[in-house]
Amino acid sequence: MSKSESPDFNDNFCNKLTELLEWRRDVRSFKTDPLPDGILDELLDLACLAPSVGNSQPWRYVLVESAKNRKAIRDNFEKTNTEALKGYNGERAQLYANLKLSGMDKAPVQLAVFAHEETDQGHGLGHQSMPEMLRYSAVLSVHTLWLAARAKGIGLGWVSIIDAEAVKTTLEVPEEWALVAYCCIGYPEEEKNTPELVTLGWQDRLGDCRETLIK
Repeated sequence: MSKSESPDFNDNFCNKLTELLEWRRDVRSFKTDPLPDGILDELLDLACLAPSVGNSQPWRYVLVESAKNRKAIRDNFEKTNTEALKGYNGERAQLYANLKLSGMDKAPVQLAVFAHEETDQGHGLGHQSMPEMLRYSAVLSVHTLWLAARAKGIGLGWVSIIDAEAVKTTLEVPEEWALVAYCCIGYPEEEKNTPELVTLGWQDRLGDCRETLIK
């Protein structure tokens, strides 16, 4: 099929897409096996196909490999997690304390994902009135990466219990970059299509997540 032809997304493809969405889970327990050569580059190429405001493509991916930087960010998580625990009481606090909230110890790949908030790409289209659209665009790139990885049997965990400014300092990135995600990537220890937070009793999935208002 040439690039100018419209693709045929048949029923089988649509069913597989539904399965992919159902099996896209936030992974917290990883095998230590490295990813095959070239697969991370392939996944990042796919992530860059995500939509972006004004075609600005503001996402910036930083591969965190040095032991020094990984330790600093792991310490960052531990400190932030301890502070977050103080916000809960009673049984909820005990449940929080028992959650495994980070796959940093085993995940072979760690990526910090930033949004360039002063990029010239896109010439300001669509984000002069809503500058947050640059961050939203970077988030869409992460979601695209997440689905692409899951389709290849690879898992992704999104670490959000973290001091974003401290991550920027650790990685020495430009001031105009805003952290939108810290991702752990690797093969999951266990395959599952039920969110771990549901299994552990933290929060059930809503039966219908839609809330449609007519104005």
